Amino acid sequence: MRNRFPFVLLVFLLMTPALFAQAAAPQAADLAAIRSQIDTLRADYEKKIQDLQKQLDDIQARQASLTQAAPAAEPQAPVPAAASSITGGSVSAGKGFNPDISVIGDFIGTTGSNQVNPSPLFEMHESEVAFSAAVDPYAKADFFMSFGEEGVELEEGYITFPTLPGGLLAKVGKMRGAFGKVNTMHNHVMPWPDRPLVTTNLVGGEDGINDTGFSVARLIPNKYIFLEATGQAFRGNSGDNLYHSSQSSDLTYLGHLRGYHDITENTNLDLGFSFSHGHNATGVVNDVDFGRFTTQLYGGDATIRWKPLKRSVYHSFVGRSEFVWSKRDQPDGTQDAKGYFVSADYQLARRWYLGGRYDRSGRAGAATLVDKGQSLLLSFYPSEFSQIRTQYRRTDYADGPTANEFLFQFQFAIGAHGAHPF
Repeated sequence: MRNRFPFVLLVFLLMTPALFAQAAAPQAADLAAIRSQIDTLRADYEKKIQDLQKQLDDIQARQASLTQAAPAAEPQAPVPAAASSITGGSVSAGKGFNPDISVIGDFIGTTGSNQVNPSPLFEMHESEVAFSAAVDPYAKADFFMSFGEEGVELEEGYITFPTLPGGLLAKVGKMRGAFGKVNTMHNHVMPWPDRPLVTTNLVGGEDGINDTGFSVARLIPNKYIFLEATGQAFRGNSGDNLYHSSQSSDLTYLGHLRGYHDITENTNLDLGFSFSHGHNATGVVNDVDFGRFTTQLYGGDATIRWKPLKRSVYHSFVGRSEFVWSKRDQPDGTQDAKGYFVSADYQLARRWYLGGRYDRSGRAGAATLVDKGQSLLLSFYPSEFSQIRTQYRRTDYADGPTANEFLFQFQFAIGAHGAHPF
């Protein structure tokens, strides 16, 4: 046994290089096959790129020949260099001729007792038709037509220039004034079927500050919060007995400052301060203004939102409040009327919301008359395109009996409707 061990060891040492060579041979063969496949793919892709380049050259040559053959009386309009990078050339042109179109229906039924301000039993409150499209790479147009049972009106129609020098955003046309939160909302965006008493009594009712003019807004850079300032000037006619222009110089001016901040990853706070000035109609008789009476509005609004990231589909909360102070000059003296509302909406489940609202407001023309109201609401959303809501509303009028009403609202939408401001 001792004599055989050296012999076995010698045989093992002689066979080891051969074994390694046999193991390495398949690896070398595999690497060679992979390199061959890579070379084949590279050659194939290079040929395809050459074919695509040839096709592109042919298309450009064909377009050049067509341009040269075009009549001199119909020159080709120059295309801005930014058009292809922003809207994609032909896509932008097609979009301009095919704007986003949507229709939103708002049906309201009212039952109960209200002797001061009664509502119809059934009412197709509004049918809004919206058109929206990019005008060119630098502007966007929006139109909102309101079809009611009494006629048709242009609710809003304006063009927006979002990239003006100095970081300015400008709007020109007919638009809702940026006074608080409720005045800027269309009916179908409201969290209630009706508008708060402070809006009805002091800010011109459902139409509110909604006039023809222009608006300029700018973000104010800072390290802490989102801060936006807006200035607007309107022709001078707004709302139900709010502003009235008897001369071309009777413009309405409006300013708004908005601040937004994320308190936590689930909660954010939105604050706003507003001011508006214009002429009223208390001194106008037969379209002749015998007195220069004005109205000034001061407003503050606050919105707090809670939406947990892990349960955002099923639970959320929104608290809203708005305060308005009206100083209205009229022949019998200045009327200082104040009003506010506070509301809360809690999401019970994925499609169910429970809400409440408290109103208190004086009247613009008679500040000593103060109306109060309480509301309780329950909303159900079958989908994002429909909504069913019921509201119990109690209103304590200063000059009439208390009203107790139940409101039923059905809303439905078709078409592509863009997002509303947050």
